[in-house]
Amino acid sequence: MSTVVIPPTDRLVASPLLPDGFKVPASRFTHPSTRMRQLLDSEPFLFGPGVYDPMGAELVMYYGFKAVYFSGYSFAIGHLGTTDMDLYSNVEIADAARRTVSALRKFQLTMAVGDPEKRVAPKHLEIPPVIVDMDGGYGNIFNVQRTTELYVTAGVAAAHIEDQVLPKRCGHIGGKALIPVSEMIGKLRMARAVANDLGNDDFVIIARTDGLSAVDAPESLRHMDLAVERGLRYLDSGIPDMLWCEFPTSDRGAVETFSEQIKKRFPDAQFAFNWSSSFKWFKDPNPMTFAELGEMGVKFIFITLGAQHAEGHGLSVLLQAMSAEQQDGYIALQRREFEQGQDFPTRSHHFFSGVPYHHLVGKAYDAARLGREFVEALPEDRVV
Repeated sequence: MSTVVIPPTDRLVASPLLPDGFKVPASRFTHPSTRMRQLLDSEPFLFGPGVYDPMGAELVMYYGFKAVYFSGYSFAIGHLGTTDMDLYSNVEIADAARRTVSALRKFQLTMAVGDPEKRVAPKHLEIPPVIVDMDGGYGNIFNVQRTTELYVTAGVAAAHIEDQVLPKRCGHIGGKALIPVSEMIGKLRMARAVANDLGNDDFVIIARTDGLSAVDAPESLRHMDLAVERGLRYLDSGIPDMLWCEFPTSDRGAVETFSEQIKKRFPDAQFAFNWSSSFKWFKDPNPMTFAELGEMGVKFIFITLGAQHAEGHGLSVLLQAMSAEQQDGYIALQRREFEQGQDFPTRSHHFFSGVPYHHLVGKAYDAARLGREFVEALPEDRVV
């Protein structure tokens, strides 16, 4: 792999897509995979909230998180309204990932101009690398070939592949079965070969095993022993940058055992960990912290369905309020959005979606009816 040098994060540079005088962080011009490796080298761990669409990713970026996790289960619910059992195709999730990466690059530009007319200062946001679920590769090695090409050319920083029989299912749904180790290694090899062929040697590959809770496998089922054996064999291939074992519960003992057994042979092994929404962490008297996981060698931590649960909760609260109180239910939401000291960038959907940027750049490029002179003078205390 190429040696990475971490650039100064406070360095601001011009972009041809910004009006004169506005700037963005220099990391905009660093490839997302390289950026992810820089962060893995410099941070005790990298945390990526799980999202399923561009807007969620933009919020993750706005609040300063250094990675975005594009969850397959979340995408299944958000895109099809169904569960995580391989019911969408590689092209569908790759296109959603492409739109998300593109949205983050645009969002950086729109935040970099702020809103001069309303005296909203520019925000110089770093673009977080996007890590995307590749499930079991959506088929054989040639499906992996196509998927990896789609991900790499979309600007995705990393992907994980799991060792389940297709059609796969969520790691916390019963009935999982495993493919042979040799087939899984073939998929990992293909993903690496495609990324290298496209000139992205830094593309981060995460190998996942479901051996701990699978019900069927080519080998004898030995649960923890099987998961460890598979993890070691995947690392023996020299391909994965990180190893992920899917755990059926939040039991810290299993996490410690797996990482300790792997590190006996690979002391520098790095792990990914699903701090899963499937577990009732609020009932755990001593839930694992991100810092503790980092000390075990976990370098990438994510909550797969964080955004989905947040939307389910927030939208349900609003709908319940409007059902009971009609317009007053929505007025209550606006009051919370505009409370003194709150920082909800979406309270002005015009600002969040980049209307000020479009007026500025539209004027510079002589686009029809774009420029501040076409904006109605409306009272700021009445209109967002």
